[in-house]
Amino acid sequence: MEITNVTEYEAIAKEKLPKMIYDYYASGAEDQWTLKENRNAFSRILFRPRILIDVSKIDMTTTVLGFKISMPIMIAPTAMQKMAHPEGEYAIARAASAVGTIMTLSTLSTSSVEEVASIGPGIRFFQLYVFKDRSVVAQLVRRAERAGFKAIALTVDTPRLGRREADIKNRFSLPPFLTLKNFERLDLGKIDRRHDSGLASYIADQIDRSLNWKDVKWLQTITSLPILLKGVLTAEDTRLAIQNGAAGIIVSNHGARQLDYVPATIMALEEVVKATQGRVPVFLDGGVRRGTDVFKALALGASGIFIGRPVVYSLAAEGEAGVRKALQMLRDEFELTMALSGCRALNEITRDHIKTDWDPVHAVARL
Repeated sequence: MEITNVTEYEAIAKEKLPKMIYDYYASGAEDQWTLKENRNAFSRILFRPRILIDVSKIDMTTTVLGFKISMPIMIAPTAMQKMAHPEGEYAIARAASAVGTIMTLSTLSTSSVEEVASIGPGIRFFQLYVFKDRSVVAQLVRRAERAGFKAIALTVDTPRLGRREADIKNRFSLPPFLTLKNFERLDLGKIDRRHDSGLASYIADQIDRSLNWKDVKWLQTITSLPILLKGVLTAEDTRLAIQNGAAGIIVSNHGARQLDYVPATIMALEEVVKATQGRVPVFLDGGVRRGTDVFKALALGASGIFIGRPVVYSLAAEGEAGVRKALQMLRDEFELTMALSGCRALNEITRDHIKTDWDPVHAVARL
């Protein structure tokens, strides 16, 4: 069967992967309302395309924190990618480099920062969880810096792990032939089978619940890398993030895996964008499956988007080639959406190109 869009990779991944591993990637928290809403919310945003514009040339390039990339579609951090495919993080890093975009490596990766850097050039960010042992954190950040990573994406929505009932039922654990490579020498590399979710137990044992704004400041004293805060959903926290030195915001609900019944990320995006007043870039992470979704996020003020599950599913289905194809399909769809909306470059995508169900009833086109 020919794959024609990234959503089709999920069924192949489900067939190929053991149930425990597929469920780990696919499931959300509790009732999984937000998991469904992350997708459904996009369907409530409609286009207002402009016509008779010369779209013979389309430019999708952009810069993120000063780094030029081929398109505003980047790879979100997802943990333990070798569970999906033996090449894991290597394959995803190579695919990202090949298409000229950014890969974000998870703290809980099955390849170390040094191993991922060894595959060659590429723009890479490092996602950071703050462990109770701050010397572990400082060491991780220094290693990421030395390995050439360009930014830290600090996850701020996980003082505790959300209740992921599929993982509890499956007693999720990291397969014994894999380790969390960034911690191999620190005796923190295994996630063992427990009476419930091994990951929930690992996070409870290791991740610092006391994480607060002072720690964002502390991080800036141990690294010169820009710090993005990943997991912001409100204007209040956006303003605090900027006050505390964040270089950018990633609007994320952790793939709907933390607090259920938070809004879809696309629904939270505009509030966050307005609160920044243009002082820092805002990125969207969550629910993107089509090039049309990318356009909608940019029209609401995002500087770019991150995708997670489609990358893992395409990796499971076809390895590096699958990831490349998934990224290329999203790129092609986004380029087509730009053309059919009358936009030749990213700066031509405006709020006027969409209408939402929260627009004022009396709103008229701003001509």
